[in-house]
Amino acid sequence: QVRLVESGGGLVQAGGSLRLSCVGSGEIQSINTMAWYRQPPGKQHERELVATITSSGDINYRDSSKGRFTISRDNTKNAGYLQMNSLKPEDTGVYYCQAKIVRLRFSGQFDVWGQGTQVTVSS
Repeated sequence: QVRLVESGGGLVQAGGSLRLSCVGSGEIQSINTMAWYRQPPGKQHERELVATITSSGDINYRDSSKGRFTISRDNTKNAGYLQMNSLKPEDTGVYYCQAKIVRLRFSGQFDVWGQGTQVTVSS
């Protein structure tokens, strides 16, 4: 079994910073692309892509995240991170880590999601 566990969310004032972490565990052979998504408040079935990072380090950001957020990863720890600076109230939501994981003894890759971590930015 493979799991992703996020941490680092919380309540912060506008202009503040948070660092989210996502750590994979279980029978992981390798992790390909990792991504962070935000679920806006009150929108249970909607998740917007915030940033992605490939195993080779190629990065893409949602326009609203550029210049404020930094995605990174540590392949030796099966971990990914999202540094969020200059936070705005509209950044509020549940942040999910998602990764394409190659499992031991399985061919192909699987989409795995974390349980989410709440980020609340007050004005």
